[in-house]
Amino acid sequence: MNSPLARALMLAFCLVFLPFSAANAETLDINSASAEQLSSVMVGIGPAKAKAIVEYRQANGPFSSVDQLSAVKGIGSATIDKNRDLIGVSTPAE
Repeated sequence: MNSPLARALMLAFCLVFLPFSAANAETLDINSASAEQLSSVMVGIGPAKAKAIVEYRQANGPFSSVDQLSAVKGIGSATIDKNRDLIGVSTPAE
């Protein structure tokens, strides 16, 4: 892989595909996100549902999993599945 063509192809490959893997590596923590952040990042979540997520979290404590969002009125499994790659939960410090 010492030829200039091989190096150019490898560089092109990295430039095309690395941004996608880096973008997917970071998720929005639903345990610390504001309503504004939730509504701007999550698919199908507007200001009212984002506010409901924050209010649920304040009343019941942090989410233990993304699937627990289904406990918030108006959020079902389809919405959770659409957002699974965009959101996550923080692990509490011990």
